[in-house]
Amino acid sequence: MSELITPETPEARWWETDEKGKILCTLCPRFCRMGEGQAGFCYVRQNVGGKLYAASYGKSTGFAIDPIEKKPLSHFLPGSAIMSFGTAGCNLGCRFCQNWHISKAKLVEQNSVSAMPEQVVQLALKHNCPSIAMTYNDPTIFGEYVIDISRLGREAGLKSVLVTAGYITPEARKDIYRYIDAANVDLKAFTETFYHKLTFSHLEPILDTLRWLKHETQIWFEITNLMIPGENDSWDETKRMCDWLVTHLGPEVPLHFTAFHPDFKMQDKIRTPQETLNRARRLALSMGLHHVYVGNVHDRNGQTTYCPNCQRSLIERDWHRILRNDLEKGTCPDCQTKIAGIFHPDSPDLIKVGANWEEEVKA
Repeated sequence: MSELITPETPEARWWETDEKGKILCTLCPRFCRMGEGQAGFCYVRQNVGGKLYAASYGKSTGFAIDPIEKKPLSHFLPGSAIMSFGTAGCNLGCRFCQNWHISKAKLVEQNSVSAMPEQVVQLALKHNCPSIAMTYNDPTIFGEYVIDISRLGREAGLKSVLVTAGYITPEARKDIYRYIDAANVDLKAFTETFYHKLTFSHLEPILDTLRWLKHETQIWFEITNLMIPGENDSWDETKRMCDWLVTHLGPEVPLHFTAFHPDFKMQDKIRTPQETLNRARRLALSMGLHHVYVGNVHDRNGQTTYCPNCQRSLIERDWHRILRNDLEKGTCPDCQTKIAGIFHPDSPDLIKVGANWEEEVKA
């Protein structure tokens, strides 16, 4: 057995044996081929004895209670707490990764804590979190773990959220997203050149995931675009991205433009100027998107939810804190326009105006 694989480690899903006897992983469009003892690009899916194992199953790099706005999700249970966790490894190679100490780490380099799916669900219940987020590194690579946690969570009345790059095969996503209630998909740029050179992946599979989420599921999702100066922040690229979103997903999918800070292998870049975010937001709104936000900055105007019909301020935010929430059963109290999202028709007690969730918790 590998040092990562124990008798309790489950055999992975989404793989086959190729004509040369190697394992072909069909979880993501990378389609890694692994000989005996080898792991895929993500580090955590490994060929042992001619079978593929999910080495990160039941191993977390830590748990925290966050405001759900931190995911970021602005139209899904706003003001509520969410229990967040991740594992090690990732199936992308982003040179600008802002969680690189987790996503680029191997399990043997992390002080992983054992937490089986039942324990994760019980931990969320113990801390009164209505939702669980699989985040920090990409949950695609621990899909088996995601399925079991989200299934048990649903049975316990909890919501499950994925924070992901959306780099997944159609075969795997129908399984992994089966019990998922919401997602934030990181649309990192809108050129194949950016994806190829700076993430070692491709753009089209992410666009395919977004179309699938919109047209073939009931999952609520929002989109994040991290704007990196000189790389993906041009007026033309932002315009083309917004045009694609309106055309293929419709105007109601929330879009978050967030600020980059120098990290990992892109220390030479400056932090994103706030005006870059504001300019992008104005452009997106002018092209017909209804809900556009800025993130990783303090900006009440850019983080507030407005009625797309009468422009009334409905949910006022500062960073991740809700300062005021005037929604009435998901509608604008002035013009009765229904606001796209999943709010609190049955659980108004979840809304904690001014709450500042954020703490680490022990499994």
